[in-house]
This record gives sequence, C-alpha cells and structure tokens, in this order.
Amino acid sequence: MTQRTIPITSPNFIPDRTPDKPLDWSAIFGNTRPLALEIGCGTGHFVIEQARKQPNLNFLAIDFYNKGCLKTCAKIDAAGLQNVRVMRVEARWLLDKGLQPESLAAVYINCPDPWPKKRHRSRRLVNQEFLLKLAQHLMPGGDFFFSTDVGNYAEDVAEHIHGLTGYRNILQESWVHTLPDYPISKYMQRFLDKGQNIYFIHHQRDAAVLRRDLPDPGLQQGYRFDWQKAEND
Repeated sequence: MTQRTIPITSPNFIPDRTPDKPLDWSAIFGNTRPLALEIGCGTGHFVIEQARKQPNLNFLAIDFYNKGCLKTCAKIDAAGLQNVRVMRVEARWLLDKGLQPESLAAVYINCPDPWPKKRHRSRRLVNQEFLLKLAQHLMPGGDFFFSTDVGNYAEDVAEHIHGLTGYRNILQESWVHTLPDYPISKYMQRFLDKGQNIYFIHHQRDAAVLRRDLPDPGLQQGYRFDWQKAEND
C-alpha cells in the first residue's frame, strides 16, 4: 500500500530540497555562527543532543526520507531549539550544489546504510571520492566524524581516508569503540544493548593544506535520486 507523504510545516524545515546555488545560511539562521552538518539524521536524536551541547554552532540535519525529517522537525520544535534546521536532500547533491567551499565546521555521519552484500559495497556513501569532495567543504580544522556498527565499513572508510590529502587523524588508532561526550543515537543503542560494537572515526581537515592544493573529484556520481519513489518512504 502506498503511503502518503506528510507535509512538513515546521518553521525549522527548509522546503527547497534542490537549490540551484549555495544557500545563504546566515540568512536562514539569522546569525553568522559556524555551520555543522549531520548526514542521515534519522529521527533526530543525535542532532538534538549535539545542538544542545553546542549552542555556538548552527546545525543542518539532512535526510531523504519524509518520515525522518518530519520526526526530527517535531523534536526540534518541542525542544525549542533555534540552532537546527532540517532539509530533505541527498548528501552528495548538497555538497555539489548547496554549500560554499570551506563552509562546514563539522560533519557527522552516523550508521549510514552499510550495503552489507559484497557486490553492493560500491553503493556505500562514504568512499574516497566522497571524502575528497567533503574536504573541499570542511573549513580548516573542521571535524569529520563517522560511525558504523559494521566492521568492514569502518575498515573501508579508514582505508579510504588514511593518508588522504587534507585530513589528519585525531585518534591514536584507525577507529575506537567509545568516543567521550559523543551522543549515542537510539539506533546505536540497539546494537550496544546487544553487546555489539560501534566503530568511531574522527579526522580533521588539515589546516596546513590549502584548499587549492586539495584534489577535487568534480561532480559526484550516483547522487541522482528517485524522489517519486522516496515520497512513499
């Protein structure tokens, strides 16, 4: 049975899911605080906690599912937070079209779709091309956080980012299983309750490397998204 898309009327929702030029974030938030991005916000638990802890940052939470954006907006509204906005958009598309270079103070990607079958792993969001594009949008010293409950996804990301121009590892290891003061989403907690590990990766945009010296992969491939199909999710 086809599910109806529920209109999102929250003032914290950005309805233009396909901007044709970078958005004016200072106008959207009404201030010039640095911008942090959560890719794949789910139902909003993580971004709510992080926004409460860091009122000095503006947070953009994105997802391409209507239900997740709707629930995230409801939580933001209920919490009365002024430093979070939600947008229904695909991450690679946003990096290509909606953001200025070196505009992100932090990026969080928590437990993205792992595409567990080996033949499907090329569909994973975080690969070397994605990381190169992301480095163009992180400000010098900006943070990149990645978490997953799938060990081979952590291995892939650690391999992709190791030695990649523009990044430096903040951890002593490729990943850790605990990250102090990092909010645990409800999705993560399900795995922790079962005794399973979460893998955390934390790198920073190397401030010693100028953006002009960063490799630019150009237009991201694979971001074209079937919105008509997604309307039913």
